[in-house]
Amino acid sequence: MSSSTSSATGADHDAYAPHSETTQGRVFTVTGQDWDSVVAGISEDHDNKVVVNMGPQHPSTHGVLRLILELEGETVTEARCGIGYLHTGIEKNMEFRTWTQGVTFCTRMDYLSPLFNEAAYVFSVERLLDITDDIPEKAQVMRVMLMELNRISSHLVAIATGGMEIGALTVMTIGFRERELVLDLFELITGLRMNHAFIRPGGVAQDMPAGALDQIRDFVVLMKKRLPEYADLCNANPIFKARLVDVGHLELSGCLALGLTGPVLRATGYPWDLRKTQPYCGYEDYEFDVQTWDSCDAYGRFRIRLNEMWESLRIVEQCVERLAGLEGAPVVVADKKIAWPAQLAIGSDGMGNSLDHIRHIMGESMEALIHHFKLVTEGFRVPAGQAYVPIESPRGELAAHVVSDGGTRPYRAHFRDPSFTNLQATSVMSEGGMVADVIVAIASIDPVMGGVDR
Repeated sequence: MSSSTSSATGADHDAYAPHSETTQGRVFTVTGQDWDSVVAGISEDHDNKVVVNMGPQHPSTHGVLRLILELEGETVTEARCGIGYLHTGIEKNMEFRTWTQGVTFCTRMDYLSPLFNEAAYVFSVERLLDITDDIPEKAQVMRVMLMELNRISSHLVAIATGGMEIGALTVMTIGFRERELVLDLFELITGLRMNHAFIRPGGVAQDMPAGALDQIRDFVVLMKKRLPEYADLCNANPIFKARLVDVGHLELSGCLALGLTGPVLRATGYPWDLRKTQPYCGYEDYEFDVQTWDSCDAYGRFRIRLNEMWESLRIVEQCVERLAGLEGAPVVVADKKIAWPAQLAIGSDGMGNSLDHIRHIMGESMEALIHHFKLVTEGFRVPAGQAYVPIESPRGELAAHVVSDGGTRPYRAHFRDPSFTNLQATSVMSEGGMVADVIVAIASIDPVMGGVDR
């Protein structure tokens, strides 16, 4: 738009879109060329400062993240995050869908931990419905088991991608190798490898399939053999430690001031884990330990994630044993005005209702057909009010603030995503360090931009 047109329309006076400069001076966008070619352009200048854009397409950033770095030589003097490149409007879209349909949206936010997104939202809806204590035991145990399997798969990606970014390619390949095993279990249980929409208000979508518990037991046995490989490759590796120890340093006071949670907080030695401090979904009935470290750096965050996978395996084992004694137990609340679909039976491919359920509602029960139609098209009503339920996701405190006006759709749904909050630490962790250490600091935060921009 030309300046004359801009002035005529008043765009340059728009209070909601003010004109501003990102930075002063010359800006260099690094696109992968050799570092010498970047600094050669400023060799004739007396000012040694240079501003570079890292991202939003840079291969060593987690998702579509833009970093604006001011450098003196290779020392970072200022670091800022530019976000919003992955905005999906999920929270706004949920206002135009029923309470159950909302699960299919929020599961896509933090795409590495979809089951946690579903759980936080569903727990808030169930609190508004006042049915938290009515959820069947089997549904609660299945939720815990799925979340802990999801925690393992998420931490595997954090360690794998973090290793890849510093050149530890073996860590990357074996990390994704193990993650595939978890996704196979998700496909077996929910019908999908990601974006499951399996945890729903009132329970879960369907019961455990035949043979699932045996496959989970086999997975636990295999992971107990595979996890020590990460320790052997990384824990005492002098090259690995040289890249992580004392990098991205942030002590407890800084974490509390910025509201940081998850492994970043526990790496300071503070044992804050909502599964223990504010138990939900029956976590108080499971034996596990909160993992901490006292180094306040990227290495401590790596060790915490590695140790937390062991604790998640402990919880999964306990879930499997409990589920073995709950054969045939219900997995959804008895109230058919909430349970969706009416019999919560879906097809073998995870898409749509099972043929048995369709045969029942179409040919045997007119009342079931009418009720199914109203429940799916209109949805159930949720009493007016608001609820906020926080849970411990792989990245920290994840919560859903859900508001109802008494209708069949959320009046407002807003998520407290830990990646969004934890990204505040980028500048504190990076400034004063080397430009190469910015990658390590970001990797230790483990942000997922789908949760940041949602």
